[in-house]
Parts: sequence; C-alpha cells; structure tokens
Amino acid sequence: MTTDDQTVERHDFGAEVGRLLDLVVHSLYSEREIFLRELVANAADATDRRRFEALTNAALTPPEGACVRIVPDKGGRTLTILDDGIGMDRAELIANLGTIARSGTRAFGETLKEAAPEQRVNLIGQFGVGFYSAFMVADRVEVTSRKAGSDEAWTWASEGAGQFTLAPASREQAGTEIVLHLKADADEYLDPMRLEAVVRKWADHVTIPVMIARDGEDVAANEGTALWRKSRSELTEENYTDFYRGIGLYFDAPAATVHWRAEGMVEFHALLFIPGMKPFEPGGEQERVSRVRLHVKRMFITDRAELLPVWLRFMQGVVDTDDLPLNVSREMLQATPVLARIRKAVTNRAITELKSQAKDAEGYAKIWNNFGSIIKEGAWEDAEHRADIAGLLRFASSTQDGLVSFADYVARMKDGQEAIYYLAGDDVASLKRSSQLEGFRARGIEVLLMADSIDAFWPERLDGFEGKTLVSVTQGAADLAKIAPESAPEGEAAETEALVPALKAALGDAVSDVRTTDRLVDSAVVLAAGGAGADLQMQRLLRRAGRAGMTGAPVLEINPRHGLIAALAAQVAAGEDIEASAGMLLDLARIQDGDAPRDPAGFARAVEARLAAALARG
Repeated sequence: MTTDDQTVERHDFGAEVGRLLDLVVHSLYSEREIFLRELVANAADATDRRRFEALTNAALTPPEGACVRIVPDKGGRTLTILDDGIGMDRAELIANLGTIARSGTRAFGETLKEAAPEQRVNLIGQFGVGFYSAFMVADRVEVTSRKAGSDEAWTWASEGAGQFTLAPASREQAGTEIVLHLKADADEYLDPMRLEAVVRKWADHVTIPVMIARDGEDVAANEGTALWRKSRSELTEENYTDFYRGIGLYFDAPAATVHWRAEGMVEFHALLFIPGMKPFEPGGEQERVSRVRLHVKRMFITDRAELLPVWLRFMQGVVDTDDLPLNVSREMLQATPVLARIRKAVTNRAITELKSQAKDAEGYAKIWNNFGSIIKEGAWEDAEHRADIAGLLRFASSTQDGLVSFADYVARMKDGQEAIYYLAGDDVASLKRSSQLEGFRARGIEVLLMADSIDAFWPERLDGFEGKTLVSVTQGAADLAKIAPESAPEGEAAETEALVPALKAALGDAVSDVRTTDRLVDSAVVLAAGGAGADLQMQRLLRRAGRAGMTGAPVLEINPRHGLIAALAAQVAAGEDIEASAGMLLDLARIQDGDAPRDPAGFARAVEARLAAALARG
C-alpha cells in the first residue's frame, strides 16, 4: 500500500455503519470465532465467481492451485486471509465495505435484542454484515484487492471508527488480501491449530481448498469434498448439520434434510434442508427468490437458477448435475430444457417431503409457524401445484386448539353445511372474539381463522377442497338458515320494516345496504362486504395501501333481537330522528371489525355526551 498522503482518500462510512460496528463488536463478542467463517466464505465465493467468469473469458482463469490462505504472524500480531478470487475495484470496495446495503442497522439491533444467545451468530450472515465481524478481533483492518482483468489494485483500511481510507496499491495477481491487526486479547487467532479447528467447524464443506500457514508450510484445513455427492450411508447427522450451518449461515439444526440422487432422463445430486428457525428479514420482506445453489460437475455456477418456486424459497441446499455444460451462462440457463426438468423434479421432491413432514402434526407445526405464510403464496400463484399446496395449509380454528387442515375441517362439517368458512384479520386472538363468529358459534360451525396478510388474497384462487368451496364469513352470503342453532335465540325480533330504510337514509353513501341478519347473537350490528367483491380484510388492506377507491361501501347488518336495535326501531316508530345514533351504530360495527371510527374525535365526543347524559339520569 502506498504511504503518500496525497494519494490517500478519506471517506466516512455510510449511514449508521459506526453504530452497526459497535453492535457487531460488543453484542456478538462471545462468538468471536465466527469472523473467520465469514471471511473464508467470502474468499471462497470470490474464487468461485472468478472460475465461473473464466468459462467465458479465459483471461480470467485463476492460477493453478487457487485456494484460500490463512497466514498468522505472531511477531507482527496480524492474521492475513488471501484468495485468488475475482477481486474488487475501487468502486466495489466502497460499495461493499463502506456502506450497509439492504441491511438496516436499526433492524439488526432490534433483532439482536430479541434473539436468543445461540441464534446471534446466525444474524451476521443473514444481515449481510459478515465482513464487519472482523472488527470483533481486530482494531484495524486492511483490504488490498485487484480485480481480475485489471492492472489496478487498491487498499481499503479502517479502524472501525466512522471512517475508512482508500489508496492505490500494488498486487502481483488478481484477488484479495485482508490483513487483521489483532487486538491484545485475540492471541488465540495467531495459533494455527486454533485456526484449523475453527475452519473445520465452520467451513469444512467449502470446495475451495483452505490452507493455513504452519511452521513454514501450508497445511490443508478443510476436507473440501462435495458432501452432496456422497451416499447417505457415508454421512452422519452431524455432517449434515455442519454443512447446513455453513451453506445457509445458520446456527440451529435443520428441521428436515432431503438427500437424493436422481437418475433417468436427467441426472443430478441434491441436498435440501428445511431450516429449523425462521429467517431474520432485515428489510421487512424476505427476497422473493429461491437461492438453492446450482453446481455443474461440483463447480458452483449460480444461486439464481430458481430451482424451486418462490413459495419454497425457505428451503436451502445444493443441486449438482453433470448434464449441463460447464460454460453455461446464467442467461442460457433460463432457456435450457435440462434445467427445466431439474426444476420440476426438485420441486416435486420438495413437495413430497413437505407432505411427509405434515404427517407429524407436532413437527409440522414448527415448520408451519416458521414458513406457513410463505407456503400460502403458492396457493395464490402456483396453479400447477395448488391442489398439493391446499393439503399442506394449516389454520387456527374457532372451535379447536392447535392447527387444523382442510381435511380436518371437512371431516367435522355439520349436516347441511356446504362451504368451508373462514375469517381473515390481523391477529388470531382478535378473530376469536369477533362478532362475525356469533351465528356460526351458535350453530356449532367451525370457522378457520387466518391472520397473515396474504390470507386476504389466496382463497379466491383456490377452487375448493374435496368439493367444498371457501367462503369468507364477512361477505355476508353465508346461508346459515339451513342449519338450525343448537339453542333457540333469546328474545323476540323487533319490527324493523321501518328501521331498515331509516338507517339507509341516515347513513347514505357510507353503506351499500342495511339488512337484518340471523348470524348475530350478542352483538347489535356487524359489517359485511357488499356484493360479490373482496371481503372486508381485503378491503382494509387496499385502504391501507392508499387504494380506497377500489373498495365499495360495506353492508350494515343488524340483529333484530338486540335491545339496542329494538330501541332504535321504537324511536323510528315514534317519529324521532336517529341520524346520530345510526352513525354511532356504524362506527361501533367498524370498531368491532378492527377499523377506526370514520371520525375518531367526533365519535369520542358523542360517546362522552351520551355517557354523561346516562349518568345524569342516574
């Protein structure tokens, strides 16, 4: 690295990087060894990228014996990690090491607080902050890199205190060299034996050789074999778990492991995992793409081959085939029929595994709680597998504890019941208390409770299950008259012939209709979706997205046996004005369904006034 101050550029880190560095260094302090996994993984990926690029540009071919080297220097108190990978130019050094893209420091910190100690290691890789883990053991980090195909090299350096420098440098070959100036309490990482133990623990599966300098020689530190090409009989659960943790940057054990060799029209080896924990999603939504790695003849090609549909993107693993040419480009991949056949076979096997897991209710409940909302996306967008997906879906229930399936529900349907009823909302606890369920509860009819945002969408795409259609209870079309209540409703029905048109007139365009209903027991009113359009939850989501114009006015349904409705009917019969009461009635119905009153402040004043009047009357 040059020492001419005039050539040294000084830059501030991107927003909040300093705070993030503090979080990584201090909150993950007890898991310091993980820094080596991150740096070795980055170096191996860079080498794989260069090998792939060399397939179409021979000038980029890595040197013979390309590897990742780890060099401890006790005298200089430095630890150096070198690779022969693709390297980085000046702009990439700034983009990759000087900013935090895609990851929010705030999200990282909040998730870190909530995570159990044994889960914190997992956060580093999932939040894309692996490089910064170097500062757990180093008080200064220097990165010298030369991009393959370029003659220029640059050195990035920082002490992790808010700034970094860039300066022209020299490097004989393309690749990257990272020098860690170790802290006083990090002597263990100057011991080659300790370094080898860490590599074997975290990176034994890496197919690029990892070498550690020891006593003047480079000693192999990883087995570097394609574990997925071995037979199951050669492997232990520990082998699988170690590989899973490395390839997906997880810390837990997989919930399920699927390892097989496909033979026939297309041949490949595959090793897939269902993670044992829900992934952290720093940016809100997880990226909607399958990241299963495609290898050809053991060589990593891409993790963007979309080997699984997006609704199975939570599955991690490797697919390795000899039936594709090594020089296949990422663009050509999308058009090759071989890959299409591999995708179909891998998808079918993944679905078969989920079906098998679903036979164990307790074990599948853990998978469902982690990934159920993602699986539901398939019911919306995957017409080819929709019938299979329907059998995998699980729900909370208005009458049962735990999770239930469509098959469970259909087996318990009442005589005369023609539909599978469901209620979608924001959380299951609120749904269980919803007035929408009163009539169903009175008839002993089970209702499936759905609290994921996608539950407002996918049911309309599902034709049904075993000949039974899905009906939202909020669409108001549920014909309960065919099923008698298990106990006679209390009270006589009030005369509402005059009340219904009076309420319509008072509420105007705020409702599309007012009608009596037999699906209420304790509540005076309930809302229903007007016409055959979206149900109430879908309409709420559209309004929250600023698309209120796409939603229609709701229907107000009234319970003629309720005392409040009887009192309003009496007022109408006496010729009294019920406009204010009608507005409060509609707002009450909105509140019951989880919506705010149309005018919260006005509603509060009206309630206060009526409460004061009632108290004054004694």
